[in-house]
Amino acid sequence: MNQPSSAKTVRSVITASSLGTMIEWYDFYIFGMLAKTISTQFFPEGNPTAALLSTLAIFAAGFIVRPFGALVFGRLGDLIGRKYTFLLTLVLMGGSTFLIGCVPSYTSIGIAAPILVLLLRLLQGLALGGEYGGAATYVAEHAPVGKRGYYTSWIQTTATLGLFVALGVILLVKSNMSDAAFTSEWGGWRYPFWISIVLVGVSIYIRMKMAESPIFSKLKAEGKTSTNPLKESFRNKANFKMVLLALFGAVMGQGVVWYTGQFYAQSFLETKCFLEFEQSRTIMLWAIAFATPFFLFFGWLSDKIGRKWIMMAGMALAIFTYRPIFKEFLSETKVTNPEYFFKGDLVQSIANVTFKKINNTGDSLRTKTEDYKSTGIPFLHKVSIDTVYSDKNKQASEPKITYVNKSLSTSKYWKFIGLVFLLILYVTMVYGPIAAFLVEMFPTKIRYTSMSLPYHIGNGVFGGLVPFIGLLLTTTFPADPLVGLWYPIGVAALCLIIGLLYLTNKIDRNIKD
Repeated sequence: MNQPSSAKTVRSVITASSLGTMIEWYDFYIFGMLAKTISTQFFPEGNPTAALLSTLAIFAAGFIVRPFGALVFGRLGDLIGRKYTFLLTLVLMGGSTFLIGCVPSYTSIGIAAPILVLLLRLLQGLALGGEYGGAATYVAEHAPVGKRGYYTSWIQTTATLGLFVALGVILLVKSNMSDAAFTSEWGGWRYPFWISIVLVGVSIYIRMKMAESPIFSKLKAEGKTSTNPLKESFRNKANFKMVLLALFGAVMGQGVVWYTGQFYAQSFLETKCFLEFEQSRTIMLWAIAFATPFFLFFGWLSDKIGRKWIMMAGMALAIFTYRPIFKEFLSETKVTNPEYFFKGDLVQSIANVTFKKINNTGDSLRTKTEDYKSTGIPFLHKVSIDTVYSDKNKQASEPKITYVNKSLSTSKYWKFIGLVFLLILYVTMVYGPIAAFLVEMFPTKIRYTSMSLPYHIGNGVFGGLVPFIGLLLTTTFPADPLVGLWYPIGVAALCLIIGLLYLTNKIDRNIKD
């Protein structure tokens, strides 16, 4: 039976658990937020697409290894307790993140640079694999009957808030320096990694004051804890069936919806819609700020009507509206290929051309930065066009775009925020109730292990591969800019069918001993 905790205790438990988990997500996500810059630092020059793919592969590796972290730390959590296990994961995550910010670039140490970053990214993934299950279990085991969905939904906000903080810190750092200073070898892009060590120190201090889960403490005092959590979780036929059902009927779909709404969307705005750096990120920040309270709302609602239908509705909405929403992003930015605007008369009409001598040649380089708001293309903000001319002023090559920066009008900017808000609203529907859903499926003595594995396979493998597979598909099939969406749509559709057929919608009033 669930042992009641005082309201003050529950609030302190939620605060301490949520803060630490948010910081771990912050640590985990700044790598993805800075993937484009990181690709230029840790891989050789010459093929930016290959470098970005390699960086996203390292980013995905951190997700793929999360299930192994779930097994290692889930076992520890069920053997020695929740508190000390997720203290250990916090230290491991913070240390790895800080060290990524200290790795010299490829130009300094060669192939050792990406290898070191990969190893540290794997440590991050292992740590996160142990963190979430511990935090969710810890909060759930303190929560009173009938409020488990609402209380655990505070943990669900931490992933999005971690992304919010990561975006905010990166924008703050970048706004106080030039692009060159931010992207240099020891430039500002490293600061978010270094800041992590301070955040982790604060969280460790708070978590050290926490007591062990009352349900686990009672079980341990009675000598009823598991002696082999892995064996009891995965060799017990009935329990393993629940693990598989949790993965393929709920978490797999939740994972791809989460990463499509909050990672793929941002990448799409930047690489397919060509929005400027600040706009693409502030759109995400506003949408996250507006949507985050709905994690709590749907967690609360799941205590009233059950977890299943809320999660299934979120997946269904994502499946049927992803392509229309992303198609609207493209439509509002008019053209996916910016070179279209630099053909014919538009290029010929450019005035005030400045000249710069090209070293060791008899040619000159004409470079012009033009604000196209006055030419009937209001969303094209700044464009640099380089054209090489001979001494006789005859064109020797076609105009080449070196920098494109689209800026949305105010009305379109808020429309984009609204569309991204919808994407993140689907995330709150599938993610808000899922901690309570998973906790209620498994008995206390093997809960940490049993719930962590399906969660981190669903999110770490199926969800974490969304950015990489999306980019791979769009690179392979460039004719369709929306082709990358078929992966999350397909996974979510399969999960929806399994969930509708096999999940129950009962609300467990008491979690199992």
